[in-house]
Amino acid sequence: MPTPNSSTSSAKGFRRAVSELDSKQAEAIMSPRFIGRRQSLIEDARKEREAAAAAAAAAAATEAAESSETIVFEEKDGKAMLNLFFILKGAKTSSLSHALKVFETFEAKIHHLETRPSRKPRAGTTELEYFIRCEVHSSDVSTLMSSIKRVSEEVRSTKEDKFYWFPRKISELDKCHHLVTKFDPDLDLDHPGFSDQAYRQRRKMIAEIAFHYKYGEPIPRVEYRAEEIATWREVYSTLKSLYPTHACKEHLEAFYLLERSCGYSENNIPQLEDVSCFLKERTGFQLRPVAGLLSARDFLSSLAFRVFQCTQYIRHASSPMHSPEPGRDCCHELLGHVPMLADKTFAQFSQDIGLASLGATEEEIEKLATLYWFTVEFGLCKQNGIIKAYGAGLLSSYGELIHSLSDEPEVRNFDPDAAAMQPYQDQNYQPVYFVSESFNDAKDKLRSYAARIKRPFSVKYDPYTHSIDLLDSSQKIHHSLENVRDELHSLIDALNVIS
Repeated sequence: MPTPNSSTSSAKGFRRAVSELDSKQAEAIMSPRFIGRRQSLIEDARKEREAAAAAAAAAAATEAAESSETIVFEEKDGKAMLNLFFILKGAKTSSLSHALKVFETFEAKIHHLETRPSRKPRAGTTELEYFIRCEVHSSDVSTLMSSIKRVSEEVRSTKEDKFYWFPRKISELDKCHHLVTKFDPDLDLDHPGFSDQAYRQRRKMIAEIAFHYKYGEPIPRVEYRAEEIATWREVYSTLKSLYPTHACKEHLEAFYLLERSCGYSENNIPQLEDVSCFLKERTGFQLRPVAGLLSARDFLSSLAFRVFQCTQYIRHASSPMHSPEPGRDCCHELLGHVPMLADKTFAQFSQDIGLASLGATEEEIEKLATLYWFTVEFGLCKQNGIIKAYGAGLLSSYGELIHSLSDEPEVRNFDPDAAAMQPYQDQNYQPVYFVSESFNDAKDKLRSYAARIKRPFSVKYDPYTHSIDLLDSSQKIHHSLENVRDELHSLIDALNVIS
């Protein structure tokens, strides 16, 4: 995620330079590629959502033209996939055979049939409602719906149940590799490494590690060069001098442990495999190598499995105190994110954001990414009545760390609804920060916010199988409750022993 740290003077100089160019040059500079360079990740996400909405609107218009009653979940090659709920008229079991006869008449291929307790039992109807997923010819959808309504009541579509694909097993994170390339040194003229061919080749070589990495493999080690270690040294020593007075106690405690356990020092860039093992023992989080800036959806879904996508490359030597790629180099992640992920409460907070993102709409992803920005990246907290920094974007940026705890910015109490809608930009210091009373307080507020996200299911992480349980039926919820009861019995037994 982004770590803005550029000065306003550079922006003014850029505008002045543009004004002096001829019209063709100015047009080239202000082309979409350059405009994109000055946009935030949230604006990128908004564009994706608007494009998806436009496509959905076009599809809806086509369906409406065919039939005002068409309820299509998916359509391909002349076949429509329908998801339908309905309640049978009368209490006789023969009513079900009449309904199924309709599907048979239209040669519908039934993929799934399920009974569920009726949400609103009515006199003269069965206490069950039926859910059917079926495939039928697109031209027959309208007539089939009319026929079903003659033998059933409260026929409704589950079109709203369609959700974005998300990984259900930790191994499926291998599929979550959509990169945002607008800050890539090969494409971004403003990147300090753009004209440095040796740096670009080095970046490509390190990126290949991430492109070929598969879940379960040890993370390959990188032999860092003298110039890279020199950049790390400057960042490390400068930030370490500020941590005792500016960082929260959780960061300080973990940072000292990392120095003792994982080779954190001015003259050594820690290896991701060593750090990943350290985190796994502390909080169950683990690292995974990534080639650059991931899409918000893919990055957040990784957090749901307690996996943090981490880069292995170092920022360009000409800009040691600022990475033009929003928060993506291992100085930012090893110094800012990793110490915080070693705290159990903060680790749970991070995973909760990831779980809330699974299957969410683009609009909700945009809001969750903004929440992540104002907490995990740029969050402040109160400790013993003093405001401290816990956001990785602050703890890896000397200038913004000082700025955030000065009298210059506005500081507001953390409110997820407000933070999710707060505009931000990633090329300068933030004018607004949110401060939490504690990590537990922030976690509770986030869970209340996430509970209001509209999804046709809930999710639960299974730490034994590293998988996501989809809670979309009463049976699955009851099964999860049984597991909770077993854990409660163990805790009650433990209380009895010590008392």
